[in-house]
Amino acid sequence: MQPIEFDEVVQRITQANPRYHRDAYFFVREGLDHAQRRVTKNGKELPRHVTAHELLDGLRHYGLEQYGPMTITVLAEWGVTQCEDLGEIVFQMIEAQLFSKTETDQREDFKGSYKFHDAFCEPFLPRKPATSEEPTAPESARV
Repeated sequence: MQPIEFDEVVQRITQANPRYHRDAYFFVREGLDHAQRRVTKNGKELPRHVTAHELLDGLRHYGLEQYGPMTITVLAEWGVTQCEDLGEIVFQMIEAQLFSKTETDQREDFKGSYKFHDAFCEPFLPRKPATSEEPTAPESARV
């Protein structure tokens, strides 16, 4: 049996369904590796199946690590604008036998986990300054 070439399979997927850029599939594959490392303790455990929530969290961290404040822009360029898009890519890869799933895994698991703006933009927005709790002088005392 010949090993599956990831590049070739992604090319077939994107030719059949060009909704997402091929780089989005590579991002999800690398993000899965990142997520698996995050859920194993000290990297000493063998990689294990990750849940949709764990994968989405890993993809968020991986995206921020790789692209910083440009993550949301890069993903949008690839056609990925919400968690459901990431789930669709995952399930296309499952159907192509690049990934595996459990009996309970389903596309709906990726629905509404987080809003992309909150996940990818807010970490880079300026923080509001702390409000001072100092008492203000009464009107009559002001010069």
